[in-house]
Amino acid sequence: MTDVQPEDEVVQLCQDLIGIDTSNYGDGSGPGERKAAEYVMGRLEEVGLEPELVESEPGRASVLVRIEGEDSERGALAVHGHLDVVPANAEDWSADPFGAEIRDDCVWGRGAVDMKDMDAMILACVRELARTGKKPARDLVIGFLADEEAGGVKGSQWLVQNRADLFEGVTEAISEVGGYSVTVRNKEGADQRAYLLQTAEKGIAWLTLRAHGRAGHGSLVADDNAVVHLAAAIARIDAHPWPREFIASVRDLFDGLSDLTGKPYDDDSIDDLLPDLAGASAFVNATLRNTANFTMLNAGYKHNVIPQSASASLDCRFLPGHEEEMMSIISELAGEHVEVEVVHKDIALEAPYDAPLVEKMKQALLAEDPGAAILPYCLSGGTDNKALATLGITGYGFAPLRLPADLDFSSMFHGVDERVPVDALKFGTRVLGGFLADC
Repeated sequence: MTDVQPEDEVVQLCQDLIGIDTSNYGDGSGPGERKAAEYVMGRLEEVGLEPELVESEPGRASVLVRIEGEDSERGALAVHGHLDVVPANAEDWSADPFGAEIRDDCVWGRGAVDMKDMDAMILACVRELARTGKKPARDLVIGFLADEEAGGVKGSQWLVQNRADLFEGVTEAISEVGGYSVTVRNKEGADQRAYLLQTAEKGIAWLTLRAHGRAGHGSLVADDNAVVHLAAAIARIDAHPWPREFIASVRDLFDGLSDLTGKPYDDDSIDDLLPDLAGASAFVNATLRNTANFTMLNAGYKHNVIPQSASASLDCRFLPGHEEEMMSIISELAGEHVEVEVVHKDIALEAPYDAPLVEKMKQALLAEDPGAAILPYCLSGGTDNKALATLGITGYGFAPLRLPADLDFSSMFHGVDERVPVDALKFGTRVLGGFLADC
């Protein structure tokens, strides 16, 4: 088995993981992660490692294993991915979401970029360390976690509250949605790849707005209608102009992009630079302000009955340092007839870009793509690094992928026809392997 190279097996590992349905509906009705966790356990045990499978409840499974490094006195590094995926409606796809077929030099399926690609890269690199007996520079805590797509309550959040011993000595972590490339036209007029390292992520507030009114017959005059109260609150919140803000990582990104492209900018002309970010532009645009998007509505039970209550689900994402401001504005806009209930809330993160671990990421990328530029950025979504931060662990996004210039990468996340290029998987495995050896 020592002849096997990580990049030779990463595609099959990715296909195998995609083929296991781990859809997370957020209400406990999905298949859970147990089957995928058992698959990961088998691949780790096959190379002599002794991983631990941990369940927060039956079927909701995570896998963790510690690998001893050359210098165990240093703070350990957590390298983690999540095993669950968001649901996929097969009728909307041009391929079976769990078929994991290779088409057009890509692996297709739910989780191809979020984030069974990274799970496969981690698994391939860890297997290589175990096969060869090579020690990383410091201890690694490898995690394949449950429930990230529902806030990690049954995965990372449960682990830090109930099994913090598994992360003993860990000071830093890497996970998803960073280290991928965009292709920009540089100041010399040539195409150049720029890799975006994730150093910050917005906070999460999943809210339920609940309006109350007076129930009655649908034929009567209704001056206290819960549906109307809710609709008015929705309209006010949706129309609110969230002001543009530049946190440090976003400012550094645009400063670097301006230098790279030779295009000057100011705060009022930032939209001129956004298209240069191609497949990452949607992610970056969402980090220029707080956002609040309605995702679900529920009211009534019969056509001729005015309901007593109506509710709406609101997905809020706030920039670091803006949580209190955002919650206050939402409450005010909701109005007197609508109560705001917090369903799930999690912190925003901002880590230093000027850090030794970031330098190691840069070196690993440049070893495989010497002419590339490397820039920091903020993630508009969230990762399991939020939970680890409660243990004092500094988290970054580093799932390296060299992507085609024309791939709309941000639309792949939770989107239809999710896919990852085979070449990107192999490239990422080489980069991650080099990084883990020297981190």
